[in-house]
Amino acid sequence: MKFFIAFACLLALAAANEDANVLRNEAEVNVDSFKTALELDNSVKLQQEGSLHGEEWVVRGSQAWTAPEGQNVGIEYLADANGYQVLSANPPLPTPPPIPEAIQRAIEWIAAHPSKE
Repeated sequence: MKFFIAFACLLALAAANEDANVLRNEAEVNVDSFKTALELDNSVKLQQEGSLHGEEWVVRGSQAWTAPEGQNVGIEYLADANGYQVLSANPPLPTPPPIPEAIQRAIEWIAAHPSKE
């Protein structure tokens, strides 16, 4: 399932670049593994490989492109039973602000005093 989601994202990215020409398009699909690589002439580079471990797919991949502002952008990821995990990103992905102290105390109090129902 995750393979299909990731593959759909790759196709969407390629479709968004309608004027791009394909420089490289490689795919190897087996029953228990796959590898794909796509490179377009507008700086988009995508690579992904996955393998079946028991009943679980483990997929590793990377995406890189040049933003309209000229900045190089890249993401390396892993998708497995724990979900989609960004291993590295350039530029770094934004992080949420810290939880306010009063909210953190409330969360801790709720965890220490579970509902009786």
